Amino acid sequence: MTPFIRAEAATILRPGSSSVVLENIDFQIAPQEIVTVLGPNGSGKSSLVRALLGHMPLASGRISRRADLRIGYVPQRVQIDTAIPMTVRRFLSLPRRISDQMAAQVLARTGVEGLQTRQLTQLSGGQFQRVLLARALLHDPNLLVLDEPTQGLDQPGIVAFYKLIEEVRGETGAAVLMVSHDLLVVMRASDRVICLNGHICCEGTPQHVSTAPAYRALFGAGGDGALALYQHRHDHDHDHSDDGCHGHHAHHHSQQG
Repeated sequence: MTPFIRAEAATILRPGSSSVVLENIDFQIAPQEIVTVLGPNGSGKSSLVRALLGHMPLASGRISRRADLRIGYVPQRVQIDTAIPMTVRRFLSLPRRISDQMAAQVLARTGVEGLQTRQLTQLSGGQFQRVLLARALLHDPNLLVLDEPTQGLDQPGIVAFYKLIEEVRGETGAAVLMVSHDLLVVMRASDRVICLNGHICCEGTPQHVSTAPAYRALFGAGGDGALALYQHRHDHDHDHSDDGCHGHHAHHHSQQG
């Protein structure tokens, strides 16, 4: 199958400077695949998403998109001006007007039916994320891109949101590209995981990545295989010549509390 998006040897610079954010990225996402991008703060996760969407120029390499690609995007942060009243129904009609029936259908699909007349500022965090997802689904995307979609949600809310994403993928056949910090849930909900830290350290199935040295160097792992929070100090150089999953990493962990 032709990938929806393919990046080949893509290098991205920090805007307005010559410093490299991401180097030599080879990436693709196929129809119906759920791919999650993980990495510490500043590792280039959002830059990768913006470049794939065409919002960030490449210093070198290329990105190609399939001709029929329709992207539904759930951004990391949406600023709501609390001084301007706006209902869910009005929000769904920005920037393109939609019918009442369409609004009702898409809200039902994401589990927040009946919220059309509710003010955006009155929504809980979980409701707002589901409204954002509903808006992203409006124009029948074949690729959903979600940048840190569960920020601010509690653990049950996070689990429920990822379950919803899997259901949407099952119903629509859309591929899903997510950026996330929610390690435990992501590892259950993804077909493929990509670990970033200025380059692709590691890539593969969740089972493969969770045992890779590069992944453990970034995130650590508990004795039972569950993921634990570790404080990590890089005291090694990345070896750009290997695939990152088997490279030598000298590292230091100290488990948090």
